[in-house]
Amino acid sequence: MDIQLIALFAAPATALIALVYGLYLTKNILKQGEGEGRLLQIATAVREGAMAYLRRQFSVVFPIMGILAVIIALVPSLGLGIAVTFLVGAIFSAVIGYFGMWIAVRANIRTAKNAVVGLNPALKVAFSAGTVNGMLLVGLGLLGVSLIYMWAYFTYISQGAASVAKHATDVLVGYGFGAALLALFMRVGGGIFTKAADVGADLVGKVEAGIPEDDPRNPATIADNVGDNVGDCAGMSADVFESYALTIVAAMILGGTMFGLKGVVFPLLARSGAILTSILGTFFVKARDEKEDAIKPLIRGFVVSAVAAIIIFMGLAVFLLGEPRAGYAAVSGIVSMLALLYVTKYYTGPGEKPVVAIANASKTGAGTNIIAGISIGMESTFVSTLIIVATILAGYYFLGFYGISLAGMGMLATTGIIMALDTFGPIADNAQGMVEMAGLKGKAPAVTAGLDAVGNTTKALTKGFAVGSAAVAASSLFATYFEATGLTAIDISLPKVFIGLLVGCSLPFLFSSRLIGSVGRAAFQVVEEVRRQFRTIKGIMEGKALPDYSKAVDIVTSAAQKELIIPAAIVVTMPLLVGFLGAQTLGGFLGGVVASGLMLALFMCNTGGAWDNAKKYIEDGNLGGKGSDAHKASVVGDTVGDPLKDTAGPALNPMMKIVQIVALLIAPLVIKFFGK
Repeated sequence: MDIQLIALFAAPATALIALVYGLYLTKNILKQGEGEGRLLQIATAVREGAMAYLRRQFSVVFPIMGILAVIIALVPSLGLGIAVTFLVGAIFSAVIGYFGMWIAVRANIRTAKNAVVGLNPALKVAFSAGTVNGMLLVGLGLLGVSLIYMWAYFTYISQGAASVAKHATDVLVGYGFGAALLALFMRVGGGIFTKAADVGADLVGKVEAGIPEDDPRNPATIADNVGDNVGDCAGMSADVFESYALTIVAAMILGGTMFGLKGVVFPLLARSGAILTSILGTFFVKARDEKEDAIKPLIRGFVVSAVAAIIIFMGLAVFLLGEPRAGYAAVSGIVSMLALLYVTKYYTGPGEKPVVAIANASKTGAGTNIIAGISIGMESTFVSTLIIVATILAGYYFLGFYGISLAGMGMLATTGIIMALDTFGPIADNAQGMVEMAGLKGKAPAVTAGLDAVGNTTKALTKGFAVGSAAVAASSLFATYFEATGLTAIDISLPKVFIGLLVGCSLPFLFSSRLIGSVGRAAFQVVEEVRRQFRTIKGIMEGKALPDYSKAVDIVTSAAQKELIIPAAIVVTMPLLVGFLGAQTLGGFLGGVVASGLMLALFMCNTGGAWDNAKKYIEDGNLGGKGSDAHKASVVGDTVGDPLKDTAGPALNPMMKIVQIVALLIAPLVIKFFGK
């Protein structure tokens, strides 16, 4: 059997293995009881709010995607094939976001309930649910690309292997575009929801009323818990899915150019192997005893997965391509990802020197807290950028533009287990909130507090991973733009190219401005609603009356849908407008978007994460603890950082890639009508 037939069946078979493993874990999670009484009431409210949000979001987004698919089908240079793959990418992205959150809002209560027994039962549920999300993402990501490859094979194999490679890669761009655009909607909407609820709850609950974060007396606390799932499960899943899909797309396109069909097949088989290594890593996630730090078993699983992926990548590079440099390029991506995780942990992790410095700055007020946070965030941006630069250089050194795409694949090699770690975060966060709101006793408060602290770390780490992989994926797509236009270089000394560069650099700022402003407007409504309920509903503060939780959920849900259209429209239309100035100008624009977007995303994610953990450092009893002046100052810093790290920063990931894909799609028209 030749190599193309092996890939034809091995890739979809591996994707199905991932999906079946996820289904197996889901059944095991659902077998466990949910609990009863107050705990079940809280979990039901969170679950209903989360699913209602997604239903409303899809009712807004799907008609837009349908209209775009029709437009793509009618454009002669694009056509029906790209329109169909566009819809497939969007649907798969939506399915991942929906079912990833579906399992998360069922695992949170089970994690809280199992925490009464001990660490291992609670850890197992939370991580298993995260693994379901990871398997869904990598399984559907590989399955979509595999189905497109199978279609090309059976349709065009009579014309030769080169024809199969060409037709497969031609329509794969549509798959990436659908995944990226749906991810943008999910990131923007989810980010606005979660941070408007969080900011509103904190400003009135913590600062004004002086009550804990998950106090059941706070009318916004259910919305806050819903937001954790909407932003960190649904939004993050769709975001990483499109990076996962786009790195395969870029590697297949560039690999076909350099190695022919083997270059197209290599990413499929490499991804298949990486899925199996992620599954392997999950079996090592188990606490050795009740006293072990919960993050250690998570790290064990991740390390096993990464080492196994390196072995598979090198083996395929040597025995399939006959080119070990392809393996070196992919391994450089894995090493880069590890370095990014380390740097992110250093600058944002609990108890790390930069976080403690921000906490100490809070002793003299909110102003010095914010100054210290901005300073550390800027420094972290420089260090993180050097790692990404080194990755791109290494990939290019080994195999040119194809090497860059392989480095991107390497960064995403352990996506299955990385997403398990990410989804673990909001599940643990929700479980801790439920334990506090339901007043569970025994081991539960200590176990869920420990899991929540670990979850905050894993969420921060995966944000750095998402930004870095997005930047490398965008760089890979930038290379494919040169392939599509026939350009070998762009001359920055030309005024029209420099203009494109400046406009590209400014776009992430305009985009972020819209999102941060949206959070502020929605949070204002939440603040007013929480104040109104405190004022008008008798007995809330005494615990004799329940707040109207649904009102805050409805406010942020409506705001998220209202505010997500304009940012998405800006991102899609800007490459079209710049394209009127020619292919080189558009190339300068794309370079500016990636450069500026990367810096801004790293800065916002790291700064916000550092402010968040500085607040938690004080809440753990340092510098006067909760209620102290330092704590109040740190809450202000955390509030400023919330829309940065959970709304605008992460949303720049799909934004950087969408402009690249739109440019790639319109490249033939730009060359034809406006020239180079």
